Amino acid sequence: MAFLDYPTLRVIWWLLLGVLLIGFAIMDGFDLGVGILLPFVARSDGERRVAINSVGPVWEGNQVWLILGAGAIFAAWPTIYAVAFSGFYLAMFVVLCSLILRPVGFKYRSKVAGHRWRAAWDWLLFLGGFVPALIFGVAVGNALLGAPFAFDETLRMTYHGSFFGLLTPFAVLSGLVSVTMLTMHGGTYLAAKATGPVASRARVAAFVAAFLLIILFAAAGVWAANLQGYQISGVLAHDADSNPLGKIVLRETGSWLANYRSMPWTMAAPAMGFAGAMLAGLTTWRRYDIIAFLASGVAVFGVIATAGLSMFPFILPSSFDPASSLTVWDASSSRTTLLIMLVAVVLFLPVVLAYTAFVYHVLRGRVTERQVEADHHSY
Repeated sequence: MAFLDYPTLRVIWWLLLGVLLIGFAIMDGFDLGVGILLPFVARSDGERRVAINSVGPVWEGNQVWLILGAGAIFAAWPTIYAVAFSGFYLAMFVVLCSLILRPVGFKYRSKVAGHRWRAAWDWLLFLGGFVPALIFGVAVGNALLGAPFAFDETLRMTYHGSFFGLLTPFAVLSGLVSVTMLTMHGGTYLAAKATGPVASRARVAAFVAAFLLIILFAAAGVWAANLQGYQISGVLAHDADSNPLGKIVLRETGSWLANYRSMPWTMAAPAMGFAGAMLAGLTTWRRYDIIAFLASGVAVFGVIATAGLSMFPFILPSSFDPASSLTVWDASSSRTTLLIMLVAVVLFLPVVLAYTAFVYHVLRGRVTERQVEADHHSY
C-alpha cells in the first residue's frame, strides 16, 4: 500500500471518523430521540412499554458506534482525544452519567408495578436521551467557536475554560439543533415501529421537530457564517511534521465559508440537511413511515457533514492560541498506525454492517401492546 502516503491516510481517517460519528448519530440517535419523546407520545403504561420495546432489542448494539468513534479518536487522533477528554472532562462526565440512565432505566422500570416508580424512570429515560443530544450539539458548537486550550514548547496542553463557559449562545443553539434533529429521528422511527396512538403522536412530534430543525439549522448556519473562523496562513518550515505549533493560523470572520467557495460540491451537505428534514416532515405527515425514517437519516448525515466540511482541515481549533489548533495534518497518529488500523477497518467493518443488517431484518415489524404484554422478557 505504498500509494497510501501519509497525507492521504490522514484524510481517509478524517473521513472514517466522520462516518463513525454519523453512524452513531443515525443508529443510536433514534434511541436518544425515543427517550426524549417517551413522556410525551406515550401516556399509558402499555403505550410507554411499546415505545421502550421498540428500541429495547437494538439500543445496546447501536451504542457500539459511540464506542467505535471514541476508539477511533483515541487511536487515530490521540492529540484530539487528549485535549477533548481533558478539557471537556465535566461535560463528558455528564454525558456518561446520562447514558448510564438508559440501561438502568430499561432494566429497573419494570421491576415494580407502581405508577410513581415507573413514571420516575420514564423521566430519567427522557434525561438519558435529552442530555447527551444537547451536550453533543454544544460540543460541535464549541468546536466551531474554538476551545480555550494551548500547547507550550514541549507540547504540554493547558485548558483555560470551564464547564459553564461551554454554554455560550451559539453553542446552546447548536445543542438545540442536535436535540430537534434526534427528536425528529426518534419520531420517524417510532412512527415506523410502533402502532396505534404512539405511532400517531410520534408522527406529529416528528413533523414539528423536522420543521423546527430547518429553522434552527438555518439560524445556526447564518450565525456560523458570521463567526470568526480559522484559516491556515502559513507553515513554519523548521518545525517537524505532526507538530501542532508548526503553522500560522489566522482568525477571520467568514472563514468557515471558505471550503464552500473553493469546493462548491460541499454545498451538497447542507442541501441534504434541509432537504432530508423537509422530506421527513412531509412524508411522516402523509404516513410514508419508512421513507420518512430514511429521509431523517439523510438529514442527520447532512447536518453533521456540514459542520465537518465547514471546519476542514481543522478538527479542534483553539480560541486561546490559534496556532495550537489541531488539524487533519498535525493531530494524527503515525503512518504505520493509520495503515494498520485501515486494514482492520476494511476487514471488519463489512462484517459489522452485515450483522447489523441481519439483526434489523430479524427484528422487522411493528411493536404492539398485545405483543409486549404476552412477552414476559419484554421491558
